[in-house]
Amino acid sequence: MIFIDFLLEKFAENRDKDAIVWRDKVYSYDWLIRRMGKWRQAIRDQNVPRGAVAVLEADFSPNSVALFLCLVDHSCILVPLTSAVAAKKEEFIETAQGEIGFAVAENDEVRIDRLAFEAEHPHYRELRRLDHPGLVLFSSGSTGKSKAAVHDLVPMLGKFEMPRSSLRTITFLLYDHIGGVNTMFYTLSNAGCIVTVQDRSPDGVLAAVDRYNVELLPTSPTFINLILLSEAYARHDLSSLKTVTYGTEPMTESTLKRFHKLFPHIRLLQTYGLSELGILRSKSKSSESLWVKVGGDEFQTRVKDGILQIKAESAMLGYLNAESPFTDDGWFDTGDSVLTDGEYIKILGRQSEIINVGGEKVYPSEVESVIQEMENVVEVTVYGEKNYITGNIVCARVRLSRPEDQKQFSLHMRRHCAQKLENFKVPRKVEISGDKLYSERFKKVRNLEKK
Repeated sequence: MIFIDFLLEKFAENRDKDAIVWRDKVYSYDWLIRRMGKWRQAIRDQNVPRGAVAVLEADFSPNSVALFLCLVDHSCILVPLTSAVAAKKEEFIETAQGEIGFAVAENDEVRIDRLAFEAEHPHYRELRRLDHPGLVLFSSGSTGKSKAAVHDLVPMLGKFEMPRSSLRTITFLLYDHIGGVNTMFYTLSNAGCIVTVQDRSPDGVLAAVDRYNVELLPTSPTFINLILLSEAYARHDLSSLKTVTYGTEPMTESTLKRFHKLFPHIRLLQTYGLSELGILRSKSKSSESLWVKVGGDEFQTRVKDGILQIKAESAMLGYLNAESPFTDDGWFDTGDSVLTDGEYIKILGRQSEIINVGGEKVYPSEVESVIQEMENVVEVTVYGEKNYITGNIVCARVRLSRPEDQKQFSLHMRRHCAQKLENFKVPRKVEISGDKLYSERFKKVRNLEKK
């Protein structure tokens, strides 16, 4: 088991420690070792060839973790899918050319099926030539068709061989998300405990933090905002929680400062990663700062024309369904606009989401931060709309905690924004929505039609 030997050694040294909490039952590392033995035998019994494209329909559970690791060891190319992408499941399986399916049910039982495709993509052929396990991750598709990124898992696994803190960690980011995969490997490689949550509401997640003495919560800015608005933190003991990491989208400064003021003992750490590159090591200037240093031994960063570019040892081989996005010298254009201050950067947002108003740039997160300060605002998304005079106007879609007349709210909101923003940044169009403004992955949705 050359690819995961370092994990098995860690498991064997910590047999009696908690490895996974699932549906209020605790599974030890000894259990995980034994279950992996059963899955190795099942893979042999099913005649799963090395290098097969294996579709894993699952969320975090004892069987799904053990199965993931055994398929990695068998040099399979894994395609994890969760219920969050149910509407696109057939499209994703076809794009990935899935050859064998493992469907993990809610009771953790597994169904194995032979699928209809033969996978012969050049990236797959390269992985098979090397006899390396692979990983296929789909982008959210928020700006178009979802892209399928193919990774060689060997360089990705290499960064987990260095021992770090052993933490009890919530698997909030999903099984088919680069952040979720990173959380799983980080936790297991340090003999920490994976605490799964079926109820991903603020109360559901914080109840798990309280009950299982969770130390690390990796999440999104949107979910941190929901924690604050729900006041779920007042109903649960969070004294065990040492660190909250956030990524996947820009954080609003008002949300960050409010959370830090409430929980000065919790370290807030901004993370940065992409499906195409993996998760970079990061260091925030402070818990209330949006300035962050990213990189590490496996990554190089540079800023070109205000856009962050990254070169990574763990970068994907390429897409299954799109041209290579890398420059001739191997840099990946992230599309994220940033400011720089020495070694630190401040992420302003996606270049594609910048609103150009009469030649002036408006970053949605800056406007959202100001609107989020208003007492009755639960959520807000800011986006641009075409205008024949200025090119674009700034628009805001808000969800309120209590009903309010739209005209009166719009006037109040514009006055509030005018005190803190330049005139061209103040929203000209305001819509009050009764629906949530975030996706299944707790990420802001700026265009509801692409949700």
